[in-house]
Amino acid sequence: MRVGVLGATGPAGSGLAVRLASVGIEVIVGSRSKERAEGVRSTLLGAWPDRDLPIEPGDNSMASGADVVVVATPWDAAASTALSCADLLEGKVVISMANALARVGKEFQALVPPRGSVAAHIQSTVPAAKVAAAFHHLPAKELGQIDEPMHADVLVCSDHPEATATTSELIEAIPGLRALDTGSLSNAGPIEAMTAVLLQLNGRYKTRVSIQVSGI
Repeated sequence: MRVGVLGATGPAGSGLAVRLASVGIEVIVGSRSKERAEGVRSTLLGAWPDRDLPIEPGDNSMASGADVVVVATPWDAAASTALSCADLLEGKVVISMANALARVGKEFQALVPPRGSVAAHIQSTVPAAKVAAAFHHLPAKELGQIDEPMHADVLVCSDHPEATATTSELIEAIPGLRALDTGSLSNAGPIEAMTAVLLQLNGRYKTRVSIQVSGI
């Protein structure tokens, strides 16, 4: 499959893009302008000159033409970005990885976006798409360090079985990651909010944590 990443100029989006490309998945890095996307592509290819990474640049419309689309913009731009490409997203699996967070003093606090989660807000904005929530708890820097393996569980939820299956397939194409089906999109709110807790742990223990679930 070809994967388009909307908002690939940010650390999470570019990190996911290069991680997917490192396992042979064709990726279109998208931005509001193709020129910015070309800059991101050049940076990623320059960081890994010994790799033949299948990354193409494009604006968000071009990235939305891919088979699967990831929304990696800041949370408050996620729904509007998806809406701007609504016709291209119709019938497609769209993966929301944004977290609604705010820094208050030294702490991160979870916010409650419209519909209770960023993913649900995107689904209500582009109802013809098949939205899944995933990739929230993977540290952006580790995603981009493709010479190092990742070891984490990725929580996936959606109201569309096809979206859950496709997103899980994409996750498990990356060695060391395991997809866990957490049910309907109503669970996206607590999944997104948990990111604030993980960031607090990162700050307190000077590390970058991810989630691994035992007993499954």
